Amino acid sequence: MKLYRTRNGILLESDHRWQALPETDWAALTTRDDLLDYLRKLAASGTPADAPANEGLLAPIAMQEVWAAGVTYYRSRTARMEESQTAGGGTFYDRVYLAERPELFFKSSPGKVVGPGKSVHIRRDSKWNVPEPEFTLLLSPSGKIIGYTIGNDMSSRDIEGENPLYLPQAKVYDGACALGPCILVQDQLPASETRIALEILRSGQAVFKDETTLAQLKREPKVLAEYLFRENSFPHGCFLLTGTGIVPPDSFTLAPRDLIRITIDGIGTLNNSVD
Repeated sequence: MKLYRTRNGILLESDHRWQALPETDWAALTTRDDLLDYLRKLAASGTPADAPANEGLLAPIAMQEVWAAGVTYYRSRTARMEESQTAGGGTFYDRVYLAERPELFFKSSPGKVVGPGKSVHIRRDSKWNVPEPEFTLLLSPSGKIIGYTIGNDMSSRDIEGENPLYLPQAKVYDGACALGPCILVQDQLPASETRIALEILRSGQAVFKDETTLAQLKREPKVLAEYLFRENSFPHGCFLLTGTGIVPPDSFTLAPRDLIRITIDGIGTLNNSVD
């Protein structure tokens, strides 16, 4: 089942059929441990609906914080070691990749999150900016994984590379996180062969394309979630971006009006322009 938050209410897609759900509070709905079973019950009283236009979609977030995990793919580890060489911090990331404890950091408050079709932002004091396509968990207040979506962890690589302590400035700013287009709700983790693809268009032409699979994710999502909830409470639940296995080359940086397309099999495509 896929759950969409739209300007006109909440839609449910199941077996290629669309339904408008009875009036329901999105914030309360997306904190339920029994979300899948509850959606099955709601579907019984839903009404047929048309698929939403992309411009009618909202970010699938209510009051949740957004957190992120880093260095969970070998490609990410290599890229962050390379960008940090001048600061002497490269070995930090190698040690994190091999360590039992993952890197976890705060990414965004809900008000800074961008939805489908909206513009993500690049910092004006940065010269090297990239999107990071990430398989993203929706966690209930109890720490249970109740859904999955697509996340874009926008990053200013030159700021982070200058000094690892600048990570919050490289990662946390207005428009630095996008989520959507929906919440995939199912009772098992997507298969390891699930494909994650990134395409960046400039003036209608592809300037970067790459893909990976969940099989390349070194750390189990449930382990990342367990570490996040250690000594930490989330009364509204939270989103957790699980890291990226796709990193554009060092010669590439985003430009205003670029179009970013992130596709994860079984979830859909998150489209965002750049400003």
